[in-house]
Amino acid sequence: MPEYAILILPSANRVYTDTAPELVRAELSAFASTLVSASLTGTDVREIGGVDYVTLTTDRPLNDSDIETLSNVSSAYALFEVTGELLRPLPMTPVARFDSDLLTIQKYPGKTNEQFTQLLVNLTVLASRWASDPFGRALHVLDPLCGRGTVLNQAMMYGFHATGIEVAAKDFDAYERFIKTWLRSKRLKHTAQSGVLRRNKVRLGQRLDIEYGATKEEYKAGDTRRLTYYNTDTLRTDELLRPESVDLIATDAPYGVQHGSRAQDDSLARSPYELLAAAIPVWTRVLRPGGAMGISYNTYVLAREKLVDLLDRAGLTVVTGPGYDDLKHRVDHAIVRDVVIARK
Repeated sequence: MPEYAILILPSANRVYTDTAPELVRAELSAFASTLVSASLTGTDVREIGGVDYVTLTTDRPLNDSDIETLSNVSSAYALFEVTGELLRPLPMTPVARFDSDLLTIQKYPGKTNEQFTQLLVNLTVLASRWASDPFGRALHVLDPLCGRGTVLNQAMMYGFHATGIEVAAKDFDAYERFIKTWLRSKRLKHTAQSGVLRRNKVRLGQRLDIEYGATKEEYKAGDTRRLTYYNTDTLRTDELLRPESVDLIATDAPYGVQHGSRAQDDSLARSPYELLAAAIPVWTRVLRPGGAMGISYNTYVLAREKLVDLLDRAGLTVVTGPGYDDLKHRVDHAIVRDVVIARK
């Protein structure tokens, strides 16, 4: 059977670099249904020439479309066909509409690894009704706990529309400075408007609305994408977005620090479970039928069965099976992260 080898992209986080091969194996299982000419028959991690590779075997050779799809595996750096003792490089063509610095420039404590963010977005779209052509249309991605916009930036890379919601004003301000500077430095045609966010004459926070084109020609032709960031309570999501207007929800839940939603006394809710119990029904209302919700979380502060129960009670179907059951991995001594994906 044909065999292929994926060289893993190094990460600035050494722990994630060590974890990435097993996560990629799971991700490949999720990607398997998108392969048009071959079926995935197995994956492994093995050393070739002193370097670890993720290997995959298929029942027949991959065609150009298959290779194009696998080019978007989150930590894939290079793809090879294994022929005896030789590795023949295959041309990778990932969906990357912009330079990688959109994902890597921002550096700050607590930033979610951009390779993991891509994996989270990939698994979410592959669980949705758009899995057969996951990157072929301008889907609308929501991150309702968006921090400084790692998911928003990955959505931009894929040519998706993006909406973020975040209660912390400092994160809103930092992201606004970053994305406006980045768009100007890349000379991308765009419009950007920011100001106070109000509903019924009540000040809820701030907002940022950007419309941009990947090229001058696309912008002139009206082939643009929207990026919206609301600095407000995530429990207002269904006040800000129309029902069933979002295709994908991908978010990194709080790891047990102050984050997320405002309590009645204007303090921040500390419990990730309490936050998600209140927020998931709200988020579900704006999710389109056939859409999917992907949530990563710290297993030390939230048990998987409790999160699954919240998703079930919101009327979502948790996705299980190859690619979705073996995603738990260590981030640091206080965080062991897992992912749950559910479909509406």
